[in-house]
Amino acid sequence: MEQFRQIGEVLGSLNALMVLQDDIKINQRQCSLLLEIFTLAFNTIADAIRQNLNLEEKNTKWRDLEQPLRELYRVFKEGELYVRYCIDNRDWWGKLINLHQNKDSIEFHIHNLLCYFPAVIEAIETAGEISGLDPAEMQSRRVALKRKYDKEWIDPKLFQWRYGRQYLVPREICSRFEISWREDKWHLLDVLQEKRNLLGDASTKIDKRFADLLFKKIAGMDPGNGKLFPSSILVGGKDYQVKQRLGGGSQYKAIQWLGENFALRHFFGEIEPLSSEISTLLSLCHPNILQYLCGFYDEERKECFLVMELMHKDLLSYMKENSGPRRRFLFSLPVVVDLMLQIARGMEYLHSRNTCHGDLNPCNILLKERSWTDGYFHAKISGFGLSSIKTHISRNSTKQHVSNPFIWYAPEVLEELEHEPESIPSSKHTQKADVYSFAMVCFELLTGKLPFEDGHLQGEKMTKNIRAGERPLFPFPSPKYLADLTRRCWHSDPNQRPSFSSICRILRYIKKFLVMNPDNGLPELQSPLVDYYDLEARFLKKFPAECNSFPASVTQIPFQMFAYKVIEKEKTNPKSNDNNLEAASDVASDIFSVVEDPPVVPRDAKSMCVDRKSVCSDTRSVFSEAPDKKILKLKKISFLYVLNIYRSFRAVKNNTVRVAT
Repeated sequence: MEQFRQIGEVLGSLNALMVLQDDIKINQRQCSLLLEIFTLAFNTIADAIRQNLNLEEKNTKWRDLEQPLRELYRVFKEGELYVRYCIDNRDWWGKLINLHQNKDSIEFHIHNLLCYFPAVIEAIETAGEISGLDPAEMQSRRVALKRKYDKEWIDPKLFQWRYGRQYLVPREICSRFEISWREDKWHLLDVLQEKRNLLGDASTKIDKRFADLLFKKIAGMDPGNGKLFPSSILVGGKDYQVKQRLGGGSQYKAIQWLGENFALRHFFGEIEPLSSEISTLLSLCHPNILQYLCGFYDEERKECFLVMELMHKDLLSYMKENSGPRRRFLFSLPVVVDLMLQIARGMEYLHSRNTCHGDLNPCNILLKERSWTDGYFHAKISGFGLSSIKTHISRNSTKQHVSNPFIWYAPEVLEELEHEPESIPSSKHTQKADVYSFAMVCFELLTGKLPFEDGHLQGEKMTKNIRAGERPLFPFPSPKYLADLTRRCWHSDPNQRPSFSSICRILRYIKKFLVMNPDNGLPELQSPLVDYYDLEARFLKKFPAECNSFPASVTQIPFQMFAYKVIEKEKTNPKSNDNNLEAASDVASDIFSVVEDPPVVPRDAKSMCVDRKSVCSDTRSVFSEAPDKKILKLKKISFLYVLNIYRSFRAVKNNTVRVAT
């Protein structure tokens, strides 16, 4: 109950902040939407507790709620900090650069909310089944909850109609997801126009020109086609300052500009061949992709500046600096799964934009510590795009940390590199090769070890053995369900590796499992009853449209997790087979009632038993097939079953009569 009270305090703070929502100049509509969905979440939890639980039992039967509510509090607190950042109008121009590509501004917080909320709902249901003094009332709850997860509800429209509000995706909220960011864009243009008009004589020509160019960029009046702002706007600004060089050679720097800290990608070269790639980089917008914010170019010096958001450090550097002989596991298991999901989401978005990474490794995964969390990070993927200028620096920076960078490459990539060692193979730029690289990153997150660091595979032998099927060995103990998913991702056959959309669905459900089953420091003792990859296979069989490469809207997450839950209950509930057999018996009795005198085929009692055994075996095999084929085959088998029994009894009867005579 204490966690729920803390959530209420954060919500009260948000309501107080949003009294001044007219003062929010950037992403006002999205902040309002965030408050609305947080309010809906709080009220939904309150209603569920009121209907299912008793306050007197809060210290005994509410324990399943503690961890889900603790995670939900973290989501609420991060959302509150984001709203505070938007309300603060200091260094407004710097915030404008950081937030003007605003489609992903609150998507990160809403995604986290919708991932954890099904766990809260199920925890309340679990506590409600044992809460209360009236046995009849508890039994009624169990019956209602059992019917809630009937497979007939696995339909997006039915789910939306029946459970949309309970899972925070009512129709009125879903419509606002799509339009709030557009409204913020129009509002931002109005505010920017006011700011331009307020630039008086004291402002420099550089400030006025920058405001004009930024207005055109946000309004879409200047598509650009790779055309960048003049570099004098950046380097000629009064507060522009290079603070330090970052990893990856002299190409990356940390700068201060417009009162905010940014990262800068600085290089020389002709801009025309790179215009298409630069336009693509500037158009990408996702919470788990390093954001390219704006670009500048000096025509005379052929000098390019790309301004990016600044992260703290890359994953490999963090692990090297914080690991030691007494601390092998840097991250708790929930943090590991959270990082895996963020990386998978970023890759899912890249693939949906027909962009393959080709060099996914810990050097290209950037981290930033998140406030009000226990060791959680915000992860963003970098190191993609501008292939003509990144290759040399990328490989050098990787070799500074990794003795053999080829451990991150898929077997098909290594095969092509063996024939052309100095080239970038075309097969390297495939989605399935990225999935293999992701698996190697997951191995390092789970074990705290560099793949193959034990030394049994080194040099040329390593490359050959990887192509032959050698993979890193998971130490004991390791969570089996995560190790199995990783092994699926580094499968030798690219066609057997899952897509990142499938990986995201599986990891979201694993996050829910960990929230509802805290390991208490013993992850090897916590194991789900089902193979999550099997749940995903059944999900894709029922919803083949989900196989496409486009990431689903965040509003579809609750339904996907609900569908997983139904499939899981169907797979683990032993009574489902009994229900099917009862249905078979009912159908058989119906058929027997309409069967009239069939042709007599003499059989003995022994053959009758064999027939009955074979028919029962066939009946069991039917229930492992697709649901839409069950009824048809069930009717056919039931008819054969009844027919054989009838023939056998007629045969026994005839033989008995003959013996008597």
